[in-house]
Amino acid sequence: MKTIDRIPTSKIQRASKLVSTGAKVGVNYLKYYGDKLTKTEVEAKDRLNQNNAEDIYDGLKQLKGSALKVAQMLSMEKSILPQAYVEKFSLAQFSVPPLSPPLVIKTFKKYFGKSPNDIYDTFNATSVNAASIGQVHIAEKNGKKLAVKIQYPGVAESITSDLAMVKPIAMSMFNIKGKDSDKYFKEVEGKLIEETNYILEVEQSKEIAHKCAHIPNLLFPQYYEELSSERIITMDYMVGEHLSEFTAHNTNQDYSNKLGQALWDFYMFQIHKLKKVHADPHPGNFLVSKEGDLIALDFGCMKTIPEDFYVPYFELAVEENINNRDYFTKKLYQLEILREDDTPKEVEFFTDMFHEMLSLFTQPLLADTFDFSDGEFFSKITELGERYSKNTELRKMNANRGSTHFIYINRTFFGLYNLMFDLKSKDIKINNFKTL
Repeated sequence: MKTIDRIPTSKIQRASKLVSTGAKVGVNYLKYYGDKLTKTEVEAKDRLNQNNAEDIYDGLKQLKGSALKVAQMLSMEKSILPQAYVEKFSLAQFSVPPLSPPLVIKTFKKYFGKSPNDIYDTFNATSVNAASIGQVHIAEKNGKKLAVKIQYPGVAESITSDLAMVKPIAMSMFNIKGKDSDKYFKEVEGKLIEETNYILEVEQSKEIAHKCAHIPNLLFPQYYEELSSERIITMDYMVGEHLSEFTAHNTNQDYSNKLGQALWDFYMFQIHKLKKVHADPHPGNFLVSKEGDLIALDFGCMKTIPEDFYVPYFELAVEENINNRDYFTKKLYQLEILREDDTPKEVEFFTDMFHEMLSLFTQPLLADTFDFSDGEFFSKITELGERYSKNTELRKMNANRGSTHFIYINRTFFGLYNLMFDLKSKDIKINNFKTL
């Protein structure tokens, strides 16, 4: 894969890159209007989506950082984005052009004050894995094979300006109105800032590895604080293949069930016991060992779940509560889905909408065991997402709905469901975490 010798770090440089990307998108639309004269609408739209996805991703991968992280987050929204975007943006999870070896050495000296060869017995300056915020290198020290994650230059400093540039796109895509929108973007900004603090990530990684060590078939690397800094993390090198690579060829149902149970128990234990959860569940953060154990990585994005959100949120995961209209409506107000300034029409519309959504999304939580290979269940989720994304009545209403905590909690559940479906896990014991 071609390497990158420099990353735009100033606000002007990064804005210029986005402007040039926007110009390419504009050209794609001109082609689209031409295609409509000679092709069917479906063919023309497919080509437009393909070209736009490629040009947008090519621009973002050169910027790296929060701009690319947003693409990574969007790649998990399979029910919202066209497939061309999902496929292209999903590359941001663990496969983007890495920094060149000379820039790696320069970056290492800047962040750590020393050359990597002054710290490790051996260090490979060619990356083995590159994602949105950092890339991983292999090193050795005292006979132990290590993984060294290096943060890209300028990522932490450009988060606020990057989000300001992508904000109009996100507001349009998710029908977010200007009023009260800042609190949602502040939530995302705060989490992205935390993800660039590698000292915090090491602390969180060690905490989760310690508290979840008892969960069967789940492994974590060991982290080395003395070989880490604000922009460098050193951990054990874990042998395994990415979850998406494993699911592409796996035909062993026992492995699927074993991995799925470990993944489900891991998340339910965090959510219900720790009230703090790994809120970045995409395939690039999980490996599968040769023995069929799940290896969990990258704890930069952790979401604490406050009690005043946790209680009403999971009270709506109880069947009798969902079907009690008055009780259900009361909880929607507590979760800020319904607002005091809503019109009667808005109250009725959003109550009906969220009742339909939660009746579907909570099906796994209401069961003793669940079959996550059930294509019909996931087809219904996709259909529901597509239907409301095209709903003209919804587009006219104020869609700034829900507590800011929904952003990462919903992202966690959507990501978890997608991973479970990719694994095709069956007979998963939903409440197994209670006995761990």
